[in-house]
Amino acid sequence: MLRKILTEPDPILRKKCEPLEKVDIDTKNLMDDMLETMYAAPGIGLAAVQVGILKRLIVIDISKGEEQKKPLFLINPKIINQSKKTSVYEEGCLSIPGLFAEIERPAECILKYIDYHGKEKELKAEGLLATCIQHEVDHLNGVLFIDYLSKLKKDMIIKKLVKQKKGIERVIV
Repeated sequence: MLRKILTEPDPILRKKCEPLEKVDIDTKNLMDDMLETMYAAPGIGLAAVQVGILKRLIVIDISKGEEQKKPLFLINPKIINQSKKTSVYEEGCLSIPGLFAEIERPAECILKYIDYHGKEKELKAEGLLATCIQHEVDHLNGVLFIDYLSKLKKDMIIKKLVKQKKGIERVIV
């Protein structure tokens, strides 16, 4: 089932998410819905908070085009290490449609999480996957990629988003 993706400046996007207590059928259904929503958007990562659910849950798939899909389900993800070396990627966000900015983050990270089947895992990520993981974990803490920009750039983006939202809500009869 496709879920509605919240967009900035929705106040829910700024809330901290709570850990999941268990992986049950409801959790799996939510993860399946999130994956379907992310693919349809289209995006490469989606945090539960972006569909209005304040739980520490992320879906990611950085496979491209016709490549076989390789979805990652991250429950209660915790970054336990980040490299000193950094990399810069042009980031976008399903909650900030149509806007992109170059963001510098650690080039590698090590992540502990629980998978789709309730098993504890550890993952060493680099490149785009590391960037995507850090971007999505930020969402769980109420942080958006625009928060890494200067106040001026961030304010301009938020103003543009508010204007876009008003335009969408306007009804022409």
